[in-house]
Amino acid sequence: MHFLCVPYPCVPHPLKSEAGPGWYSVQLQNFLLVVGVQTILQCSDMCKIKESASQTRDVLKQHFNDLKGTLGKLLDERLVTLLQEVDTIEQETIKPLDDCQKLIEHGVNTAEDLVQEGEIAILGGVGEQNEKLWSFTKKASHIQLDSLPEVPLLVDVPCLSAQLDDSILNIVKDHIFKHGTVASRPPVQIEELIEKPGGIIVRWCKVDDDFTAQDYRLQFRKCTSNHFEDVYVGSETEFIVLHIDPNVDYQFRVCARGDGRQEWSPWSVPQIGHSTLVPHEWTAGFEGYSLSSRRNIALRNDSESSGVLYSSAPTYFCGQTLTFRQQGFRALLYSNATSHPEDVGSSSAPHIRVETVGQPDRRDSIGVCAERQNGYDSLQRDQAVCISTNGAVFVNGKEMTNQLPAVTSGSTVTFDIEAVTLGSTNNNEGGNFKLRVTISSNNREVVFDWVLDQCCGSLYFGCSFFYPGWKVLVF
Repeated sequence: MHFLCVPYPCVPHPLKSEAGPGWYSVQLQNFLLVVGVQTILQCSDMCKIKESASQTRDVLKQHFNDLKGTLGKLLDERLVTLLQEVDTIEQETIKPLDDCQKLIEHGVNTAEDLVQEGEIAILGGVGEQNEKLWSFTKKASHIQLDSLPEVPLLVDVPCLSAQLDDSILNIVKDHIFKHGTVASRPPVQIEELIEKPGGIIVRWCKVDDDFTAQDYRLQFRKCTSNHFEDVYVGSETEFIVLHIDPNVDYQFRVCARGDGRQEWSPWSVPQIGHSTLVPHEWTAGFEGYSLSSRRNIALRNDSESSGVLYSSAPTYFCGQTLTFRQQGFRALLYSNATSHPEDVGSSSAPHIRVETVGQPDRRDSIGVCAERQNGYDSLQRDQAVCISTNGAVFVNGKEMTNQLPAVTSGSTVTFDIEAVTLGSTNNNEGGNFKLRVTISSNNREVVFDWVLDQCCGSLYFGCSFFYPGWKVLVF
């Protein structure tokens, strides 16, 4: 149901006796406007309902037609298999009896031939008779008239039969009656699409309180494509879809799998989103690092050249949070507008994940800076804040007394930067721009003020490693 508030003209309400045709005309026009808008909205809703109902009917018909075809094919295949078993058993069990019958028939034919030969010998002359009788006697002595094949006992004669469990009909009937459901709406829906540089954060939620979700499945596609592809399967309710081309519309949908079930729920209503933000990129052409085709992955190579690899543009903004998370030789840098590293909702903050690590060095650095300065081997310099892989924190090139735990497997390091003062003040230690920086790691944190020479609304991010093997992904 849609509610629309339409402002009426600011004219005093006349007394009934003073109300003229013009006033009533305005009221009627406003009323008709509201009714017209509501009618359009209701028609739109009705069209959506009818369209989804029609699609659901088509899906049901197609599914059950496919099911009937598949079941019929499986039953036919099973029937053929059983008939082949009958043929095999029949052939194997009837062969000995058939051989026995052939042997008996052969003996009978031989005896009949010998009887005829004996009768002819008796009817012949004396000389001829003696010769034929001698031949008859010789042949008769070789026939074993008292030797016949053994006839199997009746209990030993196979009797084929088929064992069919009639309960399968009840089992199949029970499954068929429970197969498939029709819902007025999918149990999960996409509630938010947040643009990121080179990506889109997709968030979804359950809308059916009676549905217990075990896993979610997210798919996306370009609006110009006809094929959805899986991008995430898991228990989380949000996911960052990467490698999104800027200013290109993408379509997203999500479904869920109930607790203890194998089938997926119906898909959510597809949502269209796009990102207007240019993807974060590392600066190309630096000799010490090899970049991917999208320039979002940097690998410290074997080159002896050293220095800081910067972002191609100052795309990190104050008031956001940077979080480095190390997960089994992986460190993830989140950047968002809240103080929670789990929330990655910022639209422009960079994310850096260290996918592989090399040999650590105390001069290694990952952090942010006000400007790119060539000629330095590390971010451990003026106008920069960074943390080394050994846990040391540097502010404008000076190492702090407080040190955080080293960046190891499973550790998390978070940068939270907020503007404290803008413009010239008397208590900003001579600078004209002060930032409040909080760095935390493994339940420990340090808080300090970072003073810059001039106002800086956006910052570069960068990294430096002295040994090969470090691989950094930014998104």
